[in-house]
Amino acid sequence: MADLKIAVVCSSNQNRSMEAHAFLSKKGFQVKSFGTGAQVKLPGPSPDKPNVYDFCTTYDQMHKDLVQKDNTLYTQNGILHMLDRNRRIKPRPERFQSSKERFDIVVTCEERVYDQVVEDLETRDSEADAPVHVINIDIQDNHEEATIGAFLICDLCQMLQDSDDLENDMDEILQAFEEKCNRPILHSVSFY
Repeated sequence: MADLKIAVVCSSNQNRSMEAHAFLSKKGFQVKSFGTGAQVKLPGPSPDKPNVYDFCTTYDQMHKDLVQKDNTLYTQNGILHMLDRNRRIKPRPERFQSSKERFDIVVTCEERVYDQVVEDLETRDSEADAPVHVINIDIQDNHEEATIGAFLICDLCQMLQDSDDLENDMDEILQAFEEKCNRPILHSVSFY
């Protein structure tokens, strides 16, 4: 099968989607990453005080802002390291709903994001000729799970890439993957 165009989507295009983006890129996949939230949220000094940015804010600007706010806190909790990785991959987070690009596979990292992606694809003008498979793998939003999730997403993408007939093989591939990773998988097909 020709190289698949893959999108990985989480809420803020910071942790899970960017970890997978970095890993898939290194493995040679054609990949982009996105968020679906109205704003980008990063942990703050307490759970009820997140740092909130819009999707136009660059990773570099976020990094500088958090260094100014509390360099020690954001170094210890890994946020500055994460933003440093992100700014080496692309300039800023991107919102899935604002992208007009077409993908063969969209992998989401939580059910709420999956629902937002499916809803967005259903509301787009469609010529209904190109399928896009939306697949959800639940990944907790922390550094360790994001790393594990990147490996899982890469495994899945490799299984999909290796298929000679993705449309006919999809159910079988997803069932095998679900058994292998022991996580529930959601799947739907939309059309561009």
